[in-house]
Amino acid sequence: MSTTIAGVFFVLSLVLFVALAYRYFGDYVYRVVTGTRHSAVERLLYRLVGVNPAGEQSWPVYARSVFAFSLLSLLFLYGFTRLQSKLPLSLGFPGMSPHQGWNTAASFVTNTNWQSYAGESTLGHLVQMSGLAVQNFVSAAVGIAVSVALVRGFARSRTQALGNFWVDLTRITLRVLLPVAIVGAIVLIAGGVVQNLSGGTDVNTLAGATQHIPGGPVASQEAIKELGTNGGGFYNANSAHPFENPTPWTNWIEIFLILLIPFAMPRVFGRMVGDKRQGHAILAVMAILAVASVILVNTFELLANGTVPHAVNAAFEGKEVRFGISDSATFGAATTLTSTGAVNSFFDSYTALGGMVPMVNMMLGEVAPGGVGSGLYGLLMLAIITVFVAGLMVGRTPEYLGKKISAREIKFASLYFLITPAVVLIGMATAMATKNKDTMLNVGPHGFSEVLYAFTSAANNNGSAFAGITVNDQWWDTATGLCMVVGRFLPMVFVLALAGSLARQRPVPASAGTLPTHRPLFIGLVVGVVIILIALTFLPVLALGPLAEGL
Repeated sequence: MSTTIAGVFFVLSLVLFVALAYRYFGDYVYRVVTGTRHSAVERLLYRLVGVNPAGEQSWPVYARSVFAFSLLSLLFLYGFTRLQSKLPLSLGFPGMSPHQGWNTAASFVTNTNWQSYAGESTLGHLVQMSGLAVQNFVSAAVGIAVSVALVRGFARSRTQALGNFWVDLTRITLRVLLPVAIVGAIVLIAGGVVQNLSGGTDVNTLAGATQHIPGGPVASQEAIKELGTNGGGFYNANSAHPFENPTPWTNWIEIFLILLIPFAMPRVFGRMVGDKRQGHAILAVMAILAVASVILVNTFELLANGTVPHAVNAAFEGKEVRFGISDSATFGAATTLTSTGAVNSFFDSYTALGGMVPMVNMMLGEVAPGGVGSGLYGLLMLAIITVFVAGLMVGRTPEYLGKKISAREIKFASLYFLITPAVVLIGMATAMATKNKDTMLNVGPHGFSEVLYAFTSAANNNGSAFAGITVNDQWWDTATGLCMVVGRFLPMVFVLALAGSLARQRPVPASAGTLPTHRPLFIGLVVGVVIILIALTFLPVLALGPLAEGL
């Protein structure tokens, strides 16, 4: 069987199983976020933190809860990394420097999980398991909770109540993320992923000694990572390491886990608003963009330009031989279409245009299907912009799901869209205008692409790296940490504000002039708006980087 045909079967099998999971897993998540019964464990947690599970919150209170929880998590994790040497199970590793501690705390609390260090040689057991792994769950749960709050804004009317953040956080963590991670870990163990405290080295080993010291629970961290909640790997080689991803079928399992939750969220949306067709429309937009990305990155890597790639019929540099070209390219597309950031190949070694596709995936706002929760609310914000544009074209007040999209709503959606590109472009321009550009290991368009990718990944909370750039110094750790925080939490303000505005409205009955938002026309309009907005925003910098190199 040729590499191309094998890659096609690989992708088609993923599509089949993700489609099956869309309905059944989506219905399960719907029951979790809309149920009224609380388990004994949940009730105990509510009592410990003083939460009334029956009390609902307005959007400002919901937002304050999100930010209070995230701020406390940031401070706790920063202290954890700084004081590591004084804590048990540190393996003799020193605490992180102030700038690296800030970067790591910001990274995991924002669900970015960008790592400017090698996990096995920097952090001990306690910080890995009680600090980073905990944030892998709860930071992902925060994103899902915010998306559920936005959907409640569409589904409810004449109310300020958007649910209770603490209830959403607890339920999503205990009933969705933990069970799937446990099952995923068991499957990965069966596939050969190591599950023990092994694989690390202490400072004496780094100095040249031969003593091998246990390092971390690899399989469980891998399962968490591939839920689309963590791009950070215990090993610096990430999912190319045989301890993390030993076989082609574990590679398939990891990609499936990456796509599972984001692709199930449109089902939750459709069920909550009482019209499954609306969920199907959002799913169709995600699928169109995702399939196009997978096809493009496979094409550019299999039909690579250059003497050596032509001689061997593909771009093999930077690929793991266990997976080959196509499965590596598909993994690269999946991890940047979502906010996972895990990698099983070296993006810096991709062809110019092949490396551009993962970059563009993130520039789209990671909405196809996007991060856990953040993909859904990002695409809904773009759908609102689409409805507004369509309303202007026919001279009518735009409506979406029975809610008027007035100046207030479109301002929230526009500000949401503008935040991330502004963070990316300002950060990149600052780096290129100062001596910090000297950290590029390459010159010309490829070096420019390295800087562009770093800020795109940080601001979109992806966490993958183009590599070929030294980012572990005070300026880069501080700058990328700020990008992660601003790129994560400022858009959430506009999402929750929009949810509150929608929830207060009276429902508007559909009329003959109402644009149907479940038909192919609307799906095509949303796809067009996503692509056009990104093209207008990022085309100039893409022309200076990967496009210039590719041409």
